[in-house]
Order: sequence, then structure tokens, then C-alpha cells
Amino acid sequence: MSSNRVVWLTTDDAPESFPAVETALREPDGLLAAGGDLSPERLLAAYRQGIFPWYDEGQPLLWWSPDPRCVFRKGDLHASRRLLRELRHSVAQVTFNTAFGKVIRACAGPRRYEQGTWITNDMIDAYERLHQDGWAHSVEVWQDEELIGGLYGLIIGRAVFGESMFSKHSNASKIALMTLDRMLADGSLGVIDCQVQSSHLLSLGASVIPRADFTAMLDDLCDPKVAFENWPTGPIKASELVPN
Repeated sequence: MSSNRVVWLTTDDAPESFPAVETALREPDGLLAAGGDLSPERLLAAYRQGIFPWYDEGQPLLWWSPDPRCVFRKGDLHASRRLLRELRHSVAQVTFNTAFGKVIRACAGPRRYEQGTWITNDMIDAYERLHQDGWAHSVEVWQDEELIGGLYGLIIGRAVFGESMFSKHSNASKIALMTLDRMLADGSLGVIDCQVQSSHLLSLGASVIPRADFTAMLDDLCDPKVAFENWPTGPIKASELVPN
């Protein structure tokens, strides 16, 4: 049942003192709270509870927990035959956490289908702090020493909280996502949270699950609540992502 009101937080409130996600509004879907700050402690507490910040420049800081939740689990990601054919001949390479600042700023850049960005300067500063502390991560896709795509987000335990991705070349962000999918397959990761469903994500095989199921997964995957360090060693060739 919704409380039909948004709870306002102050910077003096304890980082973990969010209202229960079940009280989030139905319209707009998932709006739970406003205010507070983007301190590392509050952000980590939010993600562990299935909550994330999302707001435009000039708006108050807004916190969300939509129902249902869009995720990738082991075996969900669908790569088309055309994509696999392209990857077999690709010279692109994937790296991890070598260019976090470039990735988040590329994700914040203008897009043909969007006006403005929710990745504000304050958000960039906050996630760069989390990256320095080992919580926020980037996956980068390179071709001829040019950054052509990638994604970033948080990882707590084995749960990936995806924030945004970008492509300068066709399918570059899909390469980054396929890299994480391979880590789902080998058990290094347990779930990739995509937050809100879209036709693009669903076309790639993303699942839509009840929020209650998602938060139950977090209770398991985020315990112990430690930063993720189990990355592959060295760059990965995009062609290596094609199943044998």
C-alpha cells in the first residue's frame, strides 16, 4: 500500500533512514523520498535497499524504488546473430575501471533521443568518490585506442546496480553488457539491476520482476556488504565474447 506522500529527508538523517520501499508512490512509479544528500554512506545504504537517486538539474534530490524492477540474470541476455557475426570480426577490446571519469561523462553527454541529462555535476562528483572507494565501477570498450562505449554502476557483493551506458559505435554498449553477462554465467556476479524497464532492455532479454523479489535477492547478494574486486585480469577481446 502506498503512503501517497513523499518522505523528505534532511542531511542530518541517518544514511540508512529511508522509508520502506513498499510505501513508494504508484504514480510516478517508485518515487519514495526527496532531499538528503549524495554522500557515499547514503548512496550505499540506498542501493542495498533497492533505492537509487534520479533527478534533473534544478529538481530536489529524488529517490526511487520502482515496482516491478528490470534486471538481467544468468541466461537472460540475448545476442542477435547479426551482433555475434560482427563480434567475430571485431578488433574492440574491453577493460575495467581504467577510465571511469571518461565513461560517466560520456554517459552524461547529449543524446539524439533525450533532452538534458540526469547525470548532473553533483552526481558525477558523488560517483567518482564511490569509484575511488572501490564501490563504483566502469566497463570500457576501446577500438584503435578510442573509447567507443561503456557502462558504469555500483557493485555491492555480487549485485550490479547499473546506472548508464553509452555507445559511439554501433553495439559498443552491448559489448560492455555482454562482458558482465559472462560474469553472471561464471557466478562472479549474481544480478544486473537495470532499474526501469525499456523496450531496448527487454529486446536484449531483460526480465521484469516484482520489487519484493528484487529486494529479497539483494538480501542475499549484497551480503557480505563488500566492494567487488573479482574482475578479469587484462583486457578482453570482443571476439572472445562469442560462444563457441
